[in-house]
Amino acid sequence: MQEAWIIDACRTPRGIGKIGKGGLAEIHPQQVGAAVLRALAERTGIDTADVDDIIWGNGQQSGKQGNDLGRMAALDAGYDPRASGVTIHRFCGSSLTAVGLCAAKIMAGMEDLNIAGGTELMSYRKLVPRDPAVPALPDAGNTRLRSRHPQTNQGLCADAIATLEGIDRETLDELAYQSQQRTARAIAEGRFDRSLISVNHENGSLALDHEEYPRPQTTREGLAGLTPSFIDMAKTAFDSSGMTFEDLILQVYPDLKLNHVHHAGNSSGVVDGAGGLLLASPDYARAHGLLPRARVVAMAELGDCPTLMLNAPVPATRKVLKKAGLTPADIDLWEVNEAFAVVPEKFIRDLSLDRNKVNVNGGGISLGHPIGATGVMLVGTLLDELERQDLKRGLVTMCAAGGMAPALIIERV
Repeated sequence: MQEAWIIDACRTPRGIGKIGKGGLAEIHPQQVGAAVLRALAERTGIDTADVDDIIWGNGQQSGKQGNDLGRMAALDAGYDPRASGVTIHRFCGSSLTAVGLCAAKIMAGMEDLNIAGGTELMSYRKLVPRDPAVPALPDAGNTRLRSRHPQTNQGLCADAIATLEGIDRETLDELAYQSQQRTARAIAEGRFDRSLISVNHENGSLALDHEEYPRPQTTREGLAGLTPSFIDMAKTAFDSSGMTFEDLILQVYPDLKLNHVHHAGNSSGVVDGAGGLLLASPDYARAHGLLPRARVVAMAELGDCPTLMLNAPVPATRKVLKKAGLTPADIDLWEVNEAFAVVPEKFIRDLSLDRNKVNVNGGGISLGHPIGATGVMLVGTLLDELERQDLKRGLVTMCAAGGMAPALIIERV
């Protein structure tokens, strides 16, 4: 089995995910994805006719984000029509799964040049009216599935996990504070500069060239003063049956007394953005003068409890480490998406990790989480940081709705 080499990674800045406020919010999602694809081609000099496949992640495949966003973004970017594209949906894990699929096809010897990526305009998601005939939750219209695996709001899942694990709000607020501080330092030191690209309006004028979401002015006292976000949600009925979002958790954990500890300051930000990764086989790279930056060591997908939903990163990580024949001690840097503060906090505790090696430049809390694009962005961020610190190996993982998690290990070449 041949290796899959990572040739380059780039991403847009994350724009605030609100119409009228965010720099990317008025731009078509295909155009945002096209900016990334165009940059990858220009930075590496590839002939886009050689691209075997473009696997693109997106968490809301409807309206402007529907109709195979990966293929349409490639056409928008001016790629040769022979560069095929497909769009996949694993909720938050979509684009990290895309990286694994691209790598797997190269490692199997079936393809030589692939692009993994993702786009999510959270601002646009809010504009798409919800069909009242479609229940608010994936399983809400299926009482048969709900009786087996009730699935609730993710914020309540985060609060439930924190309650079950005995993790208090002060601990989670401290993690959120550190995330903001780390991102402020990373931006000041230019740690994101290698991967960051600008996005233009259709008329060529600049739309966005910097991160919009970080809040370096965040204080511990300010975080402590924020109201928990999911108290009202817990008592809200999610459909005409009258069953509440909290009831769904209590079906599986009947004795749970929810401690509401998550709020806007220790949960991931609502943002827009896109990212991409160019992967090649060693033979193709050598024949075309492409220098590898890293190789994909191993990838894994794993499901866990759908009701708690956010706990799969730890078992997925153990699975991918086993596949690679590695232990946590062999990993120099970790990226675990900060969907909610409890996710990286539990991850660090369960694997007994050094906090100074996890999310060293902040994460979803400080930078924002553009659902279907975050995974591939994290791979690029990890690669840049491994190079900056002259380290060898890193691991990326993230929770996804439905109780799933992809995990990926990369190693510098």
